[in-house]
Amino acid sequence: MKSIYKYILVGVFASSFSGCKPDLEVEPNLILQGELVWNDPTLAIGVLANYYDRLPIHTQLTVDANATTGLLGWPGAARYDEAIWSGSSDNTRNNIISYPFTDWQLWDYTLIRDINLALEDLSKSTQLTAVQKAQYTAELRFIRAYVYFEHVKRMGGVPIITSTLQYDFSGDPSPLRRPRNKESEVYDFIGSEVDAIKNELGNTGSNTRANKYTALALKSRAMLYAGSIAKYNAPYIGTLSLPNGEVGIPAEMAQGYYQKSLEASKEIINSGVYSLYKANTGNLGENFFEALTIKANNPEVIWAQDYLQAKGRVHNFAYNNIARSIREDNLASSSLAPTLNLVEDFEYLNGTSGELKGVGTGSNTAVGQQNWIFYTNLQDIFANKDARLYGTIMYPGTSFKARPLNIQAGVYVWNATTNKYDRFEGDLNSVYTDGKMLTGGGGPQRSAIDVTNTGFYVKKYMDTKTNTSSRGLGTDMWWVRFRLGEIYLNASEAAFELGLQSEALMYVNMIRERAGFGPNSLTTLTLERLQNERRVEMAFEDHRLWDLKRWRIAHILWNGVTGSPDATMYALYPYRIVRPGHPDDGKYVFDKIVAPRFQSPRFFQLGNYYSAIDQSIINNNPLIVRNPLH
Repeated sequence: MKSIYKYILVGVFASSFSGCKPDLEVEPNLILQGELVWNDPTLAIGVLANYYDRLPIHTQLTVDANATTGLLGWPGAARYDEAIWSGSSDNTRNNIISYPFTDWQLWDYTLIRDINLALEDLSKSTQLTAVQKAQYTAELRFIRAYVYFEHVKRMGGVPIITSTLQYDFSGDPSPLRRPRNKESEVYDFIGSEVDAIKNELGNTGSNTRANKYTALALKSRAMLYAGSIAKYNAPYIGTLSLPNGEVGIPAEMAQGYYQKSLEASKEIINSGVYSLYKANTGNLGENFFEALTIKANNPEVIWAQDYLQAKGRVHNFAYNNIARSIREDNLASSSLAPTLNLVEDFEYLNGTSGELKGVGTGSNTAVGQQNWIFYTNLQDIFANKDARLYGTIMYPGTSFKARPLNIQAGVYVWNATTNKYDRFEGDLNSVYTDGKMLTGGGGPQRSAIDVTNTGFYVKKYMDTKTNTSSRGLGTDMWWVRFRLGEIYLNASEAAFELGLQSEALMYVNMIRERAGFGPNSLTTLTLERLQNERRVEMAFEDHRLWDLKRWRIAHILWNGVTGSPDATMYALYPYRIVRPGHPDDGKYVFDKIVAPRFQSPRFFQLGNYYSAIDQSIINNNPLIVRNPLH
């Protein structure tokens, strides 16, 4: 039976491979036979681009209206502890009583079958050179390995299918059924595929198509995940395991996986092909922001999903998340509001914990105000913080696109009768009776939509170009899948788990030095330290959920307890002091409060560590066993 490919090839080619030429000039929705595709290098690359675009991602910069709960797009960032939802009146992301067991599920064997079919057709090609066939084969196998990684980190072990299964229409589908492989076998498959193909990939210098180092980055990450699950799932054997290993990796396999992760990481680091972005030495916070947002000659980015304004390949992340006071379209949203929880995880440069100093409780009482520090400038409360904070989050007292954010919740006015300050808040851009700002154009506000509810806005991945937050223009900011910063942290964690303390310190201290800490700022290392480094380095890059899952601490932090410092999301509200004739008049104070639109503490159950397999899948294939606790 002849295979066919039906793709919208126009524009797809440019979407993933923005540096490739010539552009495809074919009709949309063209039905192509397999032998035609894989005998034409231009069509072959177009099909590869289609597969790259179909790769599953979780909280990326775009939103697929037809996506399952496993592929949420950027609004998914408001479901964890990096942000809450400040967008439209749909407040469900702030009121998750518990995470459904169907969250994050993935079972995309359509894509896997398409890749397997492409590999079979490619092997029959008579027109491509041996080098082209080897490269395209390696590229397809890399894409397939990546797809399996996205499955195993959500579902545990899944069936490993590497060839197409053809139904003979006999009425008996049982020959097509395959049981789930062990969780460890899927990770082993990913690692072995990388080893087999890494030197055949080509694409030297590309950060949008897979090359040797892209493959090694996948191995670095996947083997670290496997090692973590083997080690930290051990206390839950019997609860988070299945008898045949479909879920759960034996603890004795942990060291081997950590070693493989470290070796892959070191091969990337020692290659000299990539380096940490350090172009802006005069502003370390801005430098960190640029490390993800600068496309041209960026030495840190290993692999990204690119967008290209000139080709009409754009998305609306900036339109949906621009800070309210600087929006370029009066209908633009400010949907993601970073949490104070995240802000306070950025340490001070002297190495002390990152909790902000001198904040009140927001109770509007003398007791709630007694710990205030009166700050001369709004930004002073964030002084001497890890520079990555400035590169990740827009906070009070800062600007973006050369425009001030005007983040001020209201004023506190001295009341001599009660011997305390009285709180007043108003509408956006309102003015107090003294003729000065009451509530800023950037909020925060307690119940309004499309303005921050926490006192913060997202900066990472925002576009600095004019009008990119306007309707009809959009932004071509890319989504970075792998960068060297992660590889350093992977190497540090793997080395730490292997007992190589000095090596682990070397890698993590290089990351910290770029953020403004002195050389060798850490002299001892704990897992908790490394966990916090990943938290602040990789915020909003789709790591937080998966990190907490692999360390088996998601249910501990997101315990569903009201008032829990980790399960409850907090906000920081700044106020101007009104006390004429007093030295504190015109200064600023801050209240730490539960984010007003936040309703239910995050509640992650043991059953959430593996996503549920849909009943229809089990009905079609009774060999598939359910995940535990479902």
